[in-house]
Amino acid sequence: MTTQISIASVEKQIKAIQGELADLGPMRPGSLSEQYNVCGTPGCRCKDPKKPQKHGPYYHLNYTWRGKARTEFVKAEAVEAVRDQLATYKRFRTLTSEWVDLSLERSRLQREAAR
Repeated sequence: MTTQISIASVEKQIKAIQGELADLGPMRPGSLSEQYNVCGTPGCRCKDPKKPQKHGPYYHLNYTWRGKARTEFVKAEAVEAVRDQLATYKRFRTLTSEWVDLSLERSRLQREAAR
């Protein structure tokens, strides 16, 4: 009987994960980097010998999807939305890993119950 309670507990946890997955919003994989550049214009502030001031920040999103590495420029006004999407994707990956772990545990408990 304890095994049945454990199986029910695991199934309840799986249902909770499925519900949370259904509520996730827009997502994207990758990482966001902030970069500063030096231009080639003579006399520009970025080339000042005493106090150079690089241009930027510029934001790049780097990710690999279906075997292809990609880099996208991200406008400053879109950075916060992209960060939210990256966090959502990370949560998605965590939840799906938990779901697989629980499914394996459920299978193990079902095999034990069948003995």
